[in-house]
Amino acid sequence: MKTRTAFLFVMLLLIGTPAAEAQPAAKVRLIGYLSPGSGPGLSHAIVEQGLRDLGWIDGKNIRIEYRWADNKPERLALLAEELVRLNVELIVANSTPAVQAAKNATTTIPIIMGAAADAEGSGFVASLARPGGNITGVSMMMPALSGKRLELLREVTPGLSRIAYLAYASDPAHKLFLKQTQEAGQALEIGVQAVVVSNAAEFEQAFAAMKAGRADALMVHPIFINTLGFGPRVAELAGRYRLPTISDGPGFAEAGGLLYYGSDAPADLGRIAGYVDRILKGAKPADMPVQQPLKFQLVVNMKTAKLLGLKVPQSLLLRADKVIE
Repeated sequence: MKTRTAFLFVMLLLIGTPAAEAQPAAKVRLIGYLSPGSGPGLSHAIVEQGLRDLGWIDGKNIRIEYRWADNKPERLALLAEELVRLNVELIVANSTPAVQAAKNATTTIPIIMGAAADAEGSGFVASLARPGGNITGVSMMMPALSGKRLELLREVTPGLSRIAYLAYASDPAHKLFLKQTQEAGQALEIGVQAVVVSNAAEFEQAFAAMKAGRADALMVHPIFINTLGFGPRVAELAGRYRLPTISDGPGFAEAGGLLYYGSDAPADLGRIAGYVDRILKGAKPADMPVQQPLKFQLVVNMKTAKLLGLKVPQSLLLRADKVIE
């Protein structure tokens, strides 16, 4: 009898404690990801992996609301407003147009720049060291390296006197790229022809304009490559029009372009997850310095060089981080 009473007493204690002792389910944090592209790519994959490495698993303790503009940047404003209405805790904005759309949509939700071309030049932050608002992240110094890219083009194209710059009208940063390229061209005595398009349907007309303008080579706005996925199309047209090319769009040389010169994109994009982690843990964007690239890479596509009949100097090949044979 005593044994039975003790057993019942213990059972009552156990029955009475689950509600008090049970741990509440972990809160799932809601974040947004905004891109002008048409779907997952390099940036998306690197950010997700970086978050997993820091313990943030999509579908487990975070939920990522993706918004893709399907290569129609005019949709970014509405998509950014959608994310604001969902009350996401932060927005990762991939590329300058996405950052601009997010900036216009909110002054309170933290915005993390995923590879903006020039954060300070675009007016996104007060300064790199102290952003001062709700925006921080990675600024890629892309326009500032225009002079270096012109020098590289001149190394592979002796007698270079005029280049075309293929720019994307819907990217606010295209004006910074053109300005820096034109200033560098003036210093190097290389003429720069601005060829600005609104969509890929205008590529054929754009290349015809380059030929009419007697361009010797072509510099390509990076957003065409790393965000919109038009690298192979641009490379194919450049080959047809016999134009040596260079871009700081990651993957351009692999897509058939002649030269890539820009930041180590995977390393820089990998730092975005760190911003997400710190903000979810309470950090404020205003106090988080904007980071810039630590390393730059040169990639040479020798297949393309041979198709164009170009002899790439050995000195340039020795400086290359990667040579595609």
